[in-house]
Amino acid sequence: MAQQEYRRQVRRFYTAVAAVPEDGAWRITLDGRPVRTPKRAPLTLPTAALAAAVAEEWDAQGDKILPATMPMTGLANAAIDHVQPDPQAFAAGLAAYAESDLVCYRADTPADLVARQSTAWDPFVAFALRRYDAALCVTAGITHVAQDAAAVQRLAAALRSTDAWKLAAMQPLVTITGSLVVALALAEGEVDADAAFAAGHLDELYQAEKWGDDAEATAARTARRAAFEAAARFLSLLDATSAGTISRG
Repeated sequence: MAQQEYRRQVRRFYTAVAAVPEDGAWRITLDGRPVRTPKRAPLTLPTAALAAAVAEEWDAQGDKILPATMPMTGLANAAIDHVQPDPQAFAAGLAAYAESDLVCYRADTPADLVARQSTAWDPFVAFALRRYDAALCVTAGITHVAQDAAAVQRLAAALRSTDAWKLAAMQPLVTITGSLVVALALAEGEVDADAAFAAGHLDELYQAEKWGDDAEATAARTARRAAFEAAARFLSLLDATSAGTISRG
């Protein structure tokens, strides 16, 4: 009911926000009424830390509710409405990125870009081999090179073993960088969000460094970075184990 009311009006209609334990999970309520996703499912979170973050987003709203300022809520809605109904199909869509992963396609000139790509991306190729026994083929140029089917399947298996909540966070991590391997490395704690984002935007940042950046490109990259960092934070909150009742208002 709360979510339906929120969709009918843009002004804040509640005072108290709470995240309360329920059957091993945490449900978000507004003035005691459960928040629902766009598809009418209860907005119920798997960890207290994530529930607290979602509650904080609702509590931080001013006179008007601005969904763009609620990335944790948006990712939670996606996990419940779009991933949970068929996690395997969702994972398959992300796994397809392994067939043309960013870190496998290198420049052949200029020399400084070639060196920069090697320094930044070789560790991700090594990570895929070490962690998943996935030997990726690296090439110069943009012509598609087929990856070893077994390597692709091993990376896909890493996604298939992931639950709907983590898959929802992986989606922006993969699509923003264009790299399943970079996203997996971040999820596994091999790199932090700053390093992962920089790896995914190496070419763009190189061009901006060489030729300058315009305001539109900078704004677009800033927006992508915010979405990327939100997804990384969402992942970290899934691993948090704190418990309790969170109430505000």
